[in-house]
Amino acid sequence: MSKLADLHIHTYFSDSTDSPQEVVRQAIEKGLSCIAITDHDVLDGIEPTRLAAESYDLEVIPGIELSTEKDKKDIHILGYFLDYQNPQLQAKLNPFQEARVERVKEILKKLKAFGIDNISLEEVCALTKSKAVGRPHVAALLIEKGWAKDMNQAFDKYLADGAAAYVPKWKLSPTEGIELIHAYGGLAVLAHPMLNNKDEIIPLLVKAGLDGLEVYYANAFDHQIFYYEKLARKHKILMTGGSDAHGQAKKHTYIGAQSIPYELIEKMKERVASRQEGAKNVES
Repeated sequence: MSKLADLHIHTYFSDSTDSPQEVVRQAIEKGLSCIAITDHDVLDGIEPTRLAAESYDLEVIPGIELSTEKDKKDIHILGYFLDYQNPQLQAKLNPFQEARVERVKEILKKLKAFGIDNISLEEVCALTKSKAVGRPHVAALLIEKGWAKDMNQAFDKYLADGAAAYVPKWKLSPTEGIELIHAYGGLAVLAHPMLNNKDEIIPLLVKAGLDGLEVYYANAFDHQIFYYEKLARKHKILMTGGSDAHGQAKKHTYIGAQSIPYELIEKMKERVASRQEGAKNVES
């Protein structure tokens, strides 16, 4: 039987409700051979997941999902095979996390202006195991305290772009995100392009070094998958895929909801090896 992989999984080190141990358990239950941990702007979940997977035949690829922006549109760039234990990379990511905390502070100020004064920064930060706090954590507390009935209402009424308590987030450009991932040995992949509605930037990102598209995405339509397969072939870039699982925070998806054949991971590894060999030749 062909080995399967899910390359888009979050842990409670960003905005999922699942611990690394829970992620591994679910991956094994779904029959996966390989997963990637891709928390938002933080690397903290990778090593605990690798440790949890040691007792199983489960490969854990180090990854990240970087928040970037183009023309006021969120564009997420996935990074794979990063040198995730490099202290210089962590230092580069610290501003992302500090910006997330500052954003939550501003959101809470706006909520207080609407009479919502029973949510503290400490409560928000307690919902994650790192500084990668975000709007989903605020939304969870709005629901818990009766200000919204569900996640959709919390975003529509308070947190979405244009809503009452919306605050923009500091981000890199997609090109800067690609450069950062490449600088630490990673492959840069455009996350869920079918959600972005920014296909016109794909050729520009390919010129900037984009390595692949997340073609296979949970709940994507067949015609969307077919379209992005053609686009990836046209630009001669990699195809990846995953569930974008966030535990109970996103109930429409789950670990293994979208998987891909291991042959696609082998192609990713070939590209990493080729780039490393090219770098050695330049140095010599």
